[in-house]
Amino acid sequence: MPELTSFSVLDLGENLLGFYDGRIPGIRYHSDAPNWLDDGGFALGICSYAIVDGASAVVYDTHLSLAHAQAIRSELERRGVRTFRVVLSHWHLDHVAGNAVFGDCEIIACAETARLLAEKKAAIETGTIDGPPAISPLVLPTTIFEGEHELLCGDVVIALRPLDIHSRDGVAMYLPGDRTLLAGDTLEDTVTYVDEADRLAQHLVDLDRMVTWDFTRILPNHGAKERIVGRGYDRGLIDATRVYIERLLRVGDEEHLALLALSEFIPEPLANGSITLFEPYEAVHKGNVAKVLAVHRVPAA
Repeated sequence: MPELTSFSVLDLGENLLGFYDGRIPGIRYHSDAPNWLDDGGFALGICSYAIVDGASAVVYDTHLSLAHAQAIRSELERRGVRTFRVVLSHWHLDHVAGNAVFGDCEIIACAETARLLAEKKAAIETGTIDGPPAISPLVLPTTIFEGEHELLCGDVVIALRPLDIHSRDGVAMYLPGDRTLLAGDTLEDTVTYVDEADRLAQHLVDLDRMVTWDFTRILPNHGAKERIVGRGYDRGLIDATRVYIERLLRVGDEEHLALLALSEFIPEPLANGSITLFEPYEAVHKGNVAKVLAVHRVPAA
């Protein structure tokens, strides 16, 4: 695995760190050939997080590779952390690839994430799901919860909240102490990556539920580094995601929508600054439209 040359540690608050890599135009990390690590994570930019209080840390996702996960653990140990727990935001490969680095720790996941990882373990370890690189060994969750779940990291309260957005097993991490929402992949800048096109209507339901929560900033896993390290995103990111999904649901019977570039598909949230147009998301959008058409296209009369 190549050396980490663009990995950054972000100080995001008294008890919150981010670990960011990627979103560098023209630069790939793993290979020039198509692969999930570059195309689904590094190219779009990815940030894992850690809540830290004294000698304790809760890591939210283990990043793109063992090298990334080891960099996270080493930095936390340098800061005096001795007790680690991991929370998985969902089962996708760019969020669990570093689990083995925390194989001696408690790894927490919702029941659906645990089920999906166990079901797909052999394919993930052989690199036959979403292609290479393989994740071997894939370390599975050790603690499984249903519904909402609360943790303490020292004196920091952490609320885990399930969401059916992007993936049916999404888990957001809410920090009531500083009113921060770690959104995982439920929200992205520029747009959500559609993985379950048949569940878009449910995604809208959970976006409506999310917007009622009491937070002042959103920190997604895939977003612009300067926004994450700055003031974060506001509720406009939820609105932008809602607008995008609503329009995706119309492409099956409004043929002109399927032909639009991303900049033309959602001009309003781009114009008001809720999101920014990052060129690799044009390919994500094209793939999203194809997936939605395959599920939602209205048959000819």
